[in-house]
Amino acid sequence: MRSAIYEAKMTHAKDAEGAKVRRCFIDQHAGHLRTAGRFSTRCELGQLALRGNNNRLPAFPMSLIDYDGSALGFPFSRRRVAAKFAGVTGWLKHLEGAPKRFVAPLCVLIVTVVAEVDFLSGYETFFFIFYLMAVILGVWFVNPGFGVLMSALSVAAWISSNIEAGARYSSYFVPVWNALIMFVFYLIVVWLLVKVRDFNRELEERVRLRTESLAKEVRDRMRLQKELIEAGERERARIGHELHDSLCQHLTGTALNGHLTGQKLAAQSLPEAAEVGRLVELIEQAIEMTRSLSRSLSPVEWLPGRLALNFQELAANSSELFNVQCRFECHESGPLPEAEVASHLYHIAEEAIVNAVRHGKAKNIVISLDATEEEWVLNVTDDGTGIPENHQNSKGMGLRIMAYRADLIGGTFSAGRQPGRGTHVTCTLPNPSNSQEKNGN
Repeated sequence: MRSAIYEAKMTHAKDAEGAKVRRCFIDQHAGHLRTAGRFSTRCELGQLALRGNNNRLPAFPMSLIDYDGSALGFPFSRRRVAAKFAGVTGWLKHLEGAPKRFVAPLCVLIVTVVAEVDFLSGYETFFFIFYLMAVILGVWFVNPGFGVLMSALSVAAWISSNIEAGARYSSYFVPVWNALIMFVFYLIVVWLLVKVRDFNRELEERVRLRTESLAKEVRDRMRLQKELIEAGERERARIGHELHDSLCQHLTGTALNGHLTGQKLAAQSLPEAAEVGRLVELIEQAIEMTRSLSRSLSPVEWLPGRLALNFQELAANSSELFNVQCRFECHESGPLPEAEVASHLYHIAEEAIVNAVRHGKAKNIVISLDATEEEWVLNVTDDGTGIPENHQNSKGMGLRIMAYRADLIGGTFSAGRQPGRGTHVTCTLPNPSNSQEKNGN
């Protein structure tokens, strides 16, 4: 298409001779308004003329808000238009919730007001496009039949207002023909609106069903993951009982037999008695290690007032089992977590200790629990080699299990390197009693 030149007559306050003419080029494909010179702060839009060959070119859409309209002297910009559009969308949402008995009189009122303005402005002014507001509202918020009724009422109001304003026709066929053309146009608009409305409602229904399906899938996945964790804990408990009731008893019997054998060898003054005694000591050490492992695998009893005691036992068992220095600190200025939350915090701390010993080669581990009125914060710090920088890409399950447990109780989980040396693992969750008090107030 041939390039078109848009001549804009711009008012310049400092020009004594008159207005300057600046040329603007329109990129029809991008729809952007570009300036060939500097614009003044005012633009007389009424004097814009589109010129080309023979001074006649078909009008085509032009975007005046692709760039900031305020810089061109226009009273609108993208941000302002977006704000106005959001306001209109919100108004339509409120209108959708309004009963039909409220929307129907509103449509009739719109037709009446537009007809009155059409009458006062004279028959030479074309106002038929403004009747579409009532037609659109009637179709969208009531039903298509009411939209057709509004179309007929709008046509009758338009023709009547023009006749009352003094319009004269050469024959009765002219207003009838005009009314028929306008009514057919409105019917086309009604048909298009019905298609758009049905498509919109179908799309909303699909989104609703898909959302429900995804929510159900998430609930099922959460339930399955919870069942897996519970099954894992039951298996841990079973293994712990087996270690205590079977392996420990077997090792105890073996140690007893070794002790008796050592006594017999010592009675005969044989040198093998000392070796048997050393063997018995190793078996007794194995018994203690097995008992510690059994206690760590067995479920913890969360009776009232035992939270700090259970964490202290965890620190003591970890120190004995892994040959490290592990201690527990509790800073209590608010209520302590309930049994379910405390159990997840316990297992998070337990997993953090195992990771610190196994991967970080830590020798000193500190477990701290801060309980306030607003939140609970569990921290596990160590002096090991530190967690890798790219631990998010790690294939290990320890961090993922801890993060999942934190998510189950509505908390946030983080793990990272400490300044200097070591790793910190933190789980923070809000105190629900504080949230209930705020909701109550």
